[in-house]
Amino acid sequence: VQLQASGGGLVQTGGSLRLSCAASGLTFDDYAIGWLRQVPGKEREVVSCISRSDNTKYYADSVKVRFITSRDTPKNMVYLQMNSLKPEDTAVYFCAASFSAGHLWYKQFHYWGQGTQVTVSS
Repeated sequence: VQLQASGGGLVQTGGSLRLSCAASGLTFDDYAIGWLRQVPGKEREVVSCISRSDNTKYYADSVKVRFITSRDTPKNMVYLQMNSLKPEDTAVYFCAASFSAGHLWYKQFHYWGQGTQVTVSS
């Protein structure tokens, strides 16, 4: 299983970035795909998650309204559109796959990719 995140970079406050996650080696439809971020010294935070069917999306309160996740199932891709970026959004962003059910669907992940750095300057 491979999950490859890309699209990070340096952006000014208020700017936008679009992250992409390319998945391979798994039955894509069987997994919810999440975006998580980590800052050194802090716990990893689940930013968003999109369900297998694309009918349900989870967002952390800190990114609601500003971030939008979507998936392109035929291409095995998941995206995170990040708007109105703030310096506190600076982190390494990872995509991860979950086959958990119930209340764990956006909390418990089984496969991880390498991250992409997002830096928001003030």
